[in-house]
Amino acid sequence: MSSNAFNAITRQINCLFGNKEPWQVASITAISLMTVIWLLEQIDHDESISSRAKNKFFKLMRLLPQVQRKIDTEVSKVSAGMEKSVQDRTAHMEYYSTLPLLGLSNEELLEEVDKYLSLGEYKWKEGRVSGAVYNFNEQLCELMSIVYQKTAYTNPLHADIFPGINKMEAEVVRMCATMFNGDENTVGTMTTGGTESLIMACKAYRDYAREVKGIYKANIVMPRTAHAGFDKAAQYFNIHINYADIDPITTKVNMKQMAAKINKNTIMLIGSAPNFPYGTMDDIQAIAALGLKYKIPVHVDACLGGFLIPFMKRAGYPLPPFDFRVKGVTSISADPHKYGFTPKGCSIILYSDKKYRHHQYTMTTDWPGGVYGSPTVNGSRAGGSIAACWATMLHFGIDGYVEATKRVIDTTRYIERHLRQIKGIFIFGTPATSVIALGSREFDIFRLTDAMCSFGWNLNTLQFPSGIHICVTMLHTMDGMADKFIKDIKAAVGEIMKNPGKPVEGKMALYGQAQTLSDRSLVADITRCFIDSMYYTPGAAIKNGK
Repeated sequence: MSSNAFNAITRQINCLFGNKEPWQVASITAISLMTVIWLLEQIDHDESISSRAKNKFFKLMRLLPQVQRKIDTEVSKVSAGMEKSVQDRTAHMEYYSTLPLLGLSNEELLEEVDKYLSLGEYKWKEGRVSGAVYNFNEQLCELMSIVYQKTAYTNPLHADIFPGINKMEAEVVRMCATMFNGDENTVGTMTTGGTESLIMACKAYRDYAREVKGIYKANIVMPRTAHAGFDKAAQYFNIHINYADIDPITTKVNMKQMAAKINKNTIMLIGSAPNFPYGTMDDIQAIAALGLKYKIPVHVDACLGGFLIPFMKRAGYPLPPFDFRVKGVTSISADPHKYGFTPKGCSIILYSDKKYRHHQYTMTTDWPGGVYGSPTVNGSRAGGSIAACWATMLHFGIDGYVEATKRVIDTTRYIERHLRQIKGIFIFGTPATSVIALGSREFDIFRLTDAMCSFGWNLNTLQFPSGIHICVTMLHTMDGMADKFIKDIKAAVGEIMKNPGKPVEGKMALYGQAQTLSDRSLVADITRCFIDSMYYTPGAAIKNGK
């Protein structure tokens, strides 16, 4: 800019403020500066202006007393209904509200346990549920009971007292690293479940990005179908999520959109192998290539299929590369307590390099109780769960897992082929492992959920768009179970197609309506009611002990 132009601008500014008092000049300057800062923050915000405006609108609407009263009334009705369903299930039983004066005998206690376990209405041991229980073998249960009995009171937090438990955990991590084609640099830890593994990955990459890249407004880029555990981690760690939509045909992530969502604050990219809703596998190679291009860590969530996909090639079902052989993949999560058939409470988080795992750890160095460091969310951990996982993996071995994988995938493919022949329903995408998702263009698919419940089946419901899925487990590989499922689906769809336009009723109608609510905070309110109902205890008819 020339000196003449600069002088002209300064003269105009002086003229503009010539008649202003000093306090006015200072106020205008401060307000202008704050306005510019606010605008820059809005521009740099990961959440869109329209999304923030919509959320703000709904919050303001709730400030109106008549609106809030209406919401409170409707939510109270829903809450009462959920609580009543719990009351109905346990109406024949009393509740404990205080410790019994005298402890129960072994016989009394075991009798109580059997009563509590009989409360469920679904016959999960017969394979009538989707996922949830991935195997049930009496001999394996007996073996694991003995292992857990021996190790129930151990705690790897005290490594000097229980070094054998630490050795077991280290061996589980190393065996899993080998399964996923890691090298000598591959490291990891055990966690209590898939959600904790995802939380740990987000924590590690957030802290790594802070230290190495100076990123303090972190975001992660992931498909809409990525597990909700990432959203939980984002809420815990103040990380924003940039969602990439999926291809409506393949149900895999749209790679162009995923690339477009990356910005200077992106700390990790995520792909699923497979995803929970549809059982399809994202293009891990393409996501890893993006990670290399922009120098961003890439996490592969294999929590659901982690003990299937490493064995599928040997079982006759090869998959595209998905593990540490893919350059750019920096971490993998997998759950032994699913298709690894270990007792519940076991998951694995693996990293390609120790530098990432170091940022997963939590350190407290100035506590009067001493230096405190822990590898995962928990301090104390159940050594029995670690030992049972270790024992289960050694019990099955490679051949055992290959055989199990073949049985599960054979059954899944068999069910899929027959379902594709049923008029009135369709399959979402092409299942990669054990999940088959169903939709319908002819009728409300939630009617099929209700119909299958009447046949004794419990299936998972999906939204955006509406759908249901079955997660095939070892229980479904039992003689006749796959054919029974197919037969019941055919019968249910056949009955529904007699009047396809009939609306869905009951609790599934409520679930369907929830998808149409623009104010998602209302859905959150309803979900809180459901969680509250899980902790229901009555005010009367309480067992007060002996």
